[in-house]
Amino acid sequence: MNTTMTIKTSKDLRDGAKKTAKKLGIPLTTVVNAMLKQFVRDQMLILEVECPFPSHTPNAETRRAIRDIQQRKNLVSFKTFEEFEKHVRSL
Repeated sequence: MNTTMTIKTSKDLRDGAKKTAKKLGIPLTTVVNAMLKQFVRDQMLILEVECPFPSHTPNAETRRAIRDIQQRKNLVSFKTFEEFEKHVRSL
């Protein structure tokens, strides 16, 4: 037997969740039920804190390194792990 559950959340979060569920082609009820089932099954809740400095935003040095890799320049190769280890320890 199904029942109705009422929860309080911000309008923005509700609207964003509805939009995302619709984009994925699934009802929001299905999303919530899946999350509740996982919560009951795993008996744990994983919460992620939003970081003001997202790790997916590379700084200038990281962007430069990514560009070098894509352009295959300034790369160092090693034939053995020992060579690699020696190089890393020298830094």
